[in-house]
Amino acid sequence: MDLPELLQRCRTGDELAWETLVRAYQGRIYGIAYGYVGTTEEARDLAQEVFVRIYRKLHTCRDPERFLPWMVRITRGVCVDHLRRVKARPPAHDVPVDEDIHLAADGPDPEQSAMLNARKRLIYRALRMLSAINREIIVLKEMQGMPQEEIASMLRVPLGTVKSRANRARIELAKAVVTLGGGPELQE
Repeated sequence: MDLPELLQRCRTGDELAWETLVRAYQGRIYGIAYGYVGTTEEARDLAQEVFVRIYRKLHTCRDPERFLPWMVRITRGVCVDHLRRVKARPPAHDVPVDEDIHLAADGPDPEQSAMLNARKRLIYRALRMLSAINREIIVLKEMQGMPQEEIASMLRVPLGTVKSRANRARIELAKAVVTLGGGPELQE
């Protein structure tokens, strides 16, 4: 079923269509949320909140061509709001960080899978070291593949600003990776 038909069926209350939509986009929404918060549980909670908002506001997105940017914009908003709440009310005690990220294996070779997972953990740890704006640019542009024009529109900044921030973000990420000990061996 194509996206326009799927969205229309969701708007009419078709539960099977809604389940199909959720399954199609849950990985992407979780990935964006994880890029913002860096913990599995928070990312899952935020993804669930995003789908609740999408369900409630689906009638406002009439153009199927704009659905993906609209969905990413909602996801970003939920994540940014969450981070603001956490910053306003930090936890009373330190919460241990879950370093064990469960990622699906890409191939049958366990050694290659282990190396890939180690690289991903390193990148996510390095992302935690970036400034908020640079982390956001990396998540949106490099990890989610959003066009710079969409990012500029979403962040309400000029395209040139996004381009320069993207360059600085990549440099800051590279420095963070090196600081964490992921120099040349990270590259193949």
